[in-house]
Amino acid sequence: MNIVFLDADTIGRDISLTHFEKLGNVTYYGFSTPEEMRERAADADILILNKMRADAFTLEKASHLKLICVTATGTNNLDKNYLAARGIEWRNVAGYSTECVTQHTFAMLLYLFEKLAYYDNYVKSGAYIGNTTFTHFSNVFHEINGMTWGIIGLGAIGKRVAQIASLFGCRVIYYSTTGKNNQPEYERVSFDELLSQSDIISVHAPLTAQTEGLMNRDAFQKMKKSAFFLNLGRGPIVCEQDLADALNAHELAAAGLDVLCAEPMCADNPLLTVKESERLLITPHIAWAGAETRSRLMDIIWHQIEDFIKAQA
Repeated sequence: MNIVFLDADTIGRDISLTHFEKLGNVTYYGFSTPEEMRERAADADILILNKMRADAFTLEKASHLKLICVTATGTNNLDKNYLAARGIEWRNVAGYSTECVTQHTFAMLLYLFEKLAYYDNYVKSGAYIGNTTFTHFSNVFHEINGMTWGIIGLGAIGKRVAQIASLFGCRVIYYSTTGKNNQPEYERVSFDELLSQSDIISVHAPLTAQTEGLMNRDAFQKMKKSAFFLNLGRGPIVCEQDLADALNAHELAAAGLDVLCAEPMCADNPLLTVKESERLLITPHIAWAGAETRSRLMDIIWHQIEDFIKAQA
């Protein structure tokens, strides 16, 4: 089997991929343009990709292709009708990043909630040197114990966040974007109820017709002005201009985002206009990217390919 990695850099150079060489002849490309993919896929039996588009244009020359493995959960980059017509199978990976995304959710929340950027800068600026008291109260923060944490998307990650939020002493409520998710251990509410009642809102939903643009100007205006908002789902769930406007107008306390509408970030992203940068935390889609998480992901892919090859024998 000829196995081709088309965008191996999306996995990280610190993760060893050499064990894939036990499965066949492996070629590694850090990144590929669609035009390069056409040529690089030509002799492949198996393609491993993350964000590359797999369609009639990029796979036209891939006459031997049997399997595509996506190193992610989302498969919107696959033209599934085209693959089915060609008899090309595909695999994706789900459930590998629950612990890491949950961890990042709380890292973002606590960084914003306890005003850590301010206090870190206060000390490192030298202002703490020679202070008349041992502490500093200029930027007040509160306990999250007793607050209401609203979750949009109570899947595997959302439920793990709910469990830990409960341990912090939060009341957990959730909104089902499909209207079909019933979790008796937590209180299901309407979208408007979640917006108006929550002190903290975190998004862990996939991008669907129901969630695209869900967090818009109207939604932010219904939130408490003291509320904290986190998006660890998909970028287009949030109208970025509306979020920037809400932050600048002090219609919510702070926001943390690990996902954006366009990734990498565009130079004209409206979030860059937020005036008080300490109230906005943006990370470059790293919530899933712990070293153990990425190793787990690639082990799952390895076993998918091994099973596929055995089934072909």
